[in-house]
Amino acid sequence: MVTTETVVETLANFDLQLVRQAKAGDKESFTQLYEQMAAELYKVALFTVGSSFDAEDVVSDTFLEAYKGIHSLRDEGSFRPWIMRILHIRCKRKIREIIGRKSGQDIDEFYDLPAPGAAVEELIEQRTAVGKAMQALSYEERLIVTLSVLEGYTIREIAQVLGHPQGTVSSKLHRTLAKLRKALS
Repeated sequence: MVTTETVVETLANFDLQLVRQAKAGDKESFTQLYEQMAAELYKVALFTVGSSFDAEDVVSDTFLEAYKGIHSLRDEGSFRPWIMRILHIRCKRKIREIIGRKSGQDIDEFYDLPAPGAAVEELIEQRTAVGKAMQALSYEERLIVTLSVLEGYTIREIAQVLGHPQGTVSSKLHRTLAKLRKALS
């Protein structure tokens, strides 16, 4: 049974009314949804495709497709998993394109500049190690870790995005985190 708490939890920071209005064709409401989701989608895309240029491209394509298809969204409470699923599909397409375009990925674009006063060399070394470990993961493993660890998605939400059972996502997350720990030790 769907309760108000379930809907609020699923939507996180989204206003159901905004989703309803965007679904009805209100451009301003869709713009507000875009502003709420853009940074999160970009971060997931960046960790998935590996370059800021490609991540921006994927996010733009995702929002364009979402804008065109929002009228077909059946459950307004599923907006977040629905748009993440679109991003997931777009990232897979972009990765196929990247593989056709070049053989290796430049992981340097993964990182921001370190905070002032921080041990710069140590931070760069850590970030490089994490980036290499992430790149060694499969696309699906990177996506699961990114959604769970960096974005705070629940196992249920990740399962909705990927279209997998929750148990499968949970065990893949557990195995992938163990793989990352081993690679970083």
